[in-house]
Amino acid sequence: MAKGVGWGNLPRRVLQALRVRSGYLARRLAASKFSPSAYLAEGGAPESEQLRVWARRAGRFLSVPPPEALARIADQAQWQRRVEDPARKALAGEHPYFGGWTAQLGWPPTYNHDPVQNIDWPTLRHWLDTAYSSPPRGDIKLVWEPSRFSLAYYFARGLARSGDEEWAESFWRMFDAWVAQNPPQCTVAWACGQEITFRLMAMLTGAMTTLGRPAATPQRLLALSRLAWQSGRHIRLNINQARMQGNNHAVSEAVGLWTIALLFDEFRHAGAWRDLARKVLAAEVERQIYDDGSYVQHSLNYHRVMMDDLLWACRLGELSRQPLPRVVHDGLERATAWLLEMIDEHTGQVPNYGANDGAQVLSLSCCDFRDYRPAAQAAYYLLHRKRCFQSGPWDEKMLWLFGPESLDAPAAPHPRKPGFAAASGGYYVLRGPNSWAMTRCHTYRHRPSQADMLHLDLWYKGTNLLRDAGSYLYTCPHPWQHHFASTAAHNTVEIDKRDQMIKGPRFLWFRWTQSRLLRFETSPSGRIGFFEGEHYGYTRLAGRVVHRRSICRIDDTYVVIDGIFGTGPHEVALRWHLCQAAWQRERNVWSAVLDGGEIALAVFGQEEMNRELVCGREDPAPEGWQSQYYGRKHPCPTLVCRGKLDLPACLATVVGPLRQRLTVTDLDVGDPTGRIWVTGLADAHLATEIDLVSGGRIRHE
Repeated sequence: MAKGVGWGNLPRRVLQALRVRSGYLARRLAASKFSPSAYLAEGGAPESEQLRVWARRAGRFLSVPPPEALARIADQAQWQRRVEDPARKALAGEHPYFGGWTAQLGWPPTYNHDPVQNIDWPTLRHWLDTAYSSPPRGDIKLVWEPSRFSLAYYFARGLARSGDEEWAESFWRMFDAWVAQNPPQCTVAWACGQEITFRLMAMLTGAMTTLGRPAATPQRLLALSRLAWQSGRHIRLNINQARMQGNNHAVSEAVGLWTIALLFDEFRHAGAWRDLARKVLAAEVERQIYDDGSYVQHSLNYHRVMMDDLLWACRLGELSRQPLPRVVHDGLERATAWLLEMIDEHTGQVPNYGANDGAQVLSLSCCDFRDYRPAAQAAYYLLHRKRCFQSGPWDEKMLWLFGPESLDAPAAPHPRKPGFAAASGGYYVLRGPNSWAMTRCHTYRHRPSQADMLHLDLWYKGTNLLRDAGSYLYTCPHPWQHHFASTAAHNTVEIDKRDQMIKGPRFLWFRWTQSRLLRFETSPSGRIGFFEGEHYGYTRLAGRVVHRRSICRIDDTYVVIDGIFGTGPHEVALRWHLCQAAWQRERNVWSAVLDGGEIALAVFGQEEMNRELVCGREDPAPEGWQSQYYGRKHPCPTLVCRGKLDLPACLATVVGPLRQRLTVTDLDVGDPTGRIWVTGLADAHLATEIDLVSGGRIRHE
């Protein structure tokens, strides 16, 4: 269990358990200690002073973009579709969820209602008694999501562009409803300091946009000032809960405390909160962002959450002349450079790799939830005062953070090489003329979330051809609870229907995977790239099974060789989760016509292996499913190659443009170390480069 939670976090977890079981935390977080009178006693401004203190606060906050600057970024049709229509739907009761779907919550929203399972979570009871207690009430994120208050960004943006007072009043009506439905510490909306931070960031953006308008009354501003103090007090008293998790919760809560301390410096403990936030941010950034820029949570979505947190904190520090330590800026710079290697240049999307809970901290663009250019553009500007992409709708987040002058900053596109290695995090990218692939080979030092080692993500001309199945829900009925985190939901090899690690309770895994990189090279011309690595997650099985994967990129065609080492008979399953297309089969070749041309995929191995394309199967176990947005799943064509093999054994997959017509011959299915012959390109120089890079592992004729 200690290894499952991480040895470094064990003392904090023990301390937190003692604080909860002894009743100490309940006493410190008693609702009576968050009263209006306690707020005033701690230096909070009374109602009569709210207009003055908020006018002063505005000078240390993000400036509201002028309408003409917003119009430069998105035309009216795009703005209507991405901002006004979702806002109008919300006013009609259809609330947005996780950037991809809506559900009926009414207007103003009923915040503690789960519309998916039609469950009302308890109110007027302390969250310590309800948030994580039995009986289970489903996925708590389904009630946390509306309380993240992301609608505030829609209303603020609508108001900034149109000046329509309706958006200001809508924001404050929503705020009034939230405060009325969520008294301090008495609903599950108070159970997580990270959720408190995200909510406050959105509320502050909405409130600052409405200052000077009739809807922003002194009474409402007082309620938000009081909520800011209540939020700061909660985070300060319970930040150990975030730090014990060793993930973005600690970063987010430190950012929340930093925000309150900078903007509400009238509070008696603001200085101490600011100093603590600075200390925690520096320590957590240094620990959580690896030296290659990859992130401790092994997740692209959580990587963006961390970047949005740091973007916000760094910018508020600039505006308040309270810069954060250099280690924070250095960490963000590494994280930004790493993310730019993972963004598809055609779509702005990234591999749906690792845990993805639908988080979008700063919803300030007309781009889809899956488009990561807004975060990268804003972070790059913060660091370099330049843009890493040309102008587009992804500029809006940068505009809100840094003002109209950022739109005229020079564009300096991030240079991309045929090969990118982030060795500390174990991420490897092979890049062709019109394609790129990402795989993972890593020995876990921090808590993993999915059993996905040697997964391969492949992109061709903007299409995510081979993809990760996603996360769906963190809490749901069997068998969906585990499927999306399992080895079977990834493009890798599964042995004996088992995961690469042993699943523990909730988010824990035991016997963390260990791996070894064997080779990663690119040929002098850049036309050939080669990766080879292996993991030892299956050495616990009889025969001490090892999975070794070699990937040879030849222009835009990828030859993948899966060697399974060990002894004895084992059930081997190789899966390729494919993009939505009309896939056609001819013997062992599957092909489809995509926007970028015709693609073919072929799997070579022992003839007795069963090869089938599965889509949306539920029994006897889920097969052929994908979740692009948290809380939603849909069928996904998945090629499953399965059979009982005597080890050692070998499989080969070739995928790429049909015009290249590469194929594999003379494959010795019983010798994973032998040469694989690839035929189809009459290019002697290319054959020499393949031999040079792959060391004879793959030969070409």
